[in-house]
Amino acid sequence: MADLVVLGFADKEKAESVLRLSKELSRQELLDLEDAALAWRTMDGKIHTQQTYSTTAAGAAGGALWGSLFGLLFLMPVFGAAVGAATGAVAGKLTDIGINDAFVKEIAATLEPGHAAVFALVRRSTPDRVRDALRPFKPSVLRTSLTKEREEELVSALQGS
Repeated sequence: MADLVVLGFADKEKAESVLRLSKELSRQELLDLEDAALAWRTMDGKIHTQQTYSTTAAGAAGGALWGSLFGLLFLMPVFGAAVGAATGAVAGKLTDIGINDAFVKEIAATLEPGHAAVFALVRRSTPDRVRDALRPFKPSVLRTSLTKEREEELVSALQGS
């Protein structure tokens, strides 16, 4: 089961840097994310969100593959790929997996203007290495699905105490 962690940042640039860092940590196999999202509030109060996992693109790619395979069976691979991609894209668009969009918007609405939040649905991690990598960005823990003890441990570790 994945754990949800929402970290707050003083500005969007720090939050974007943490998302880039999460990709690097994934390459090093220190962090395995099921999903991630970024939300920020501009100085004029407008809320913006950005999902990192596109269900539409994943659906289109999977649909194109299956469409091509079925198209080969009926000697029409290009037509099969086109129909499969279109069907997969529609199915992907209608599928909401990972972090709930309404939850992201709800938390984003609580951000102060100019601030940002990173949402991470973590399958597994190497906690001490990930916390050490995050500490320089000075995140605050906004929400988690962790137990109270593990959440307190995370807050303490990120504050450097």
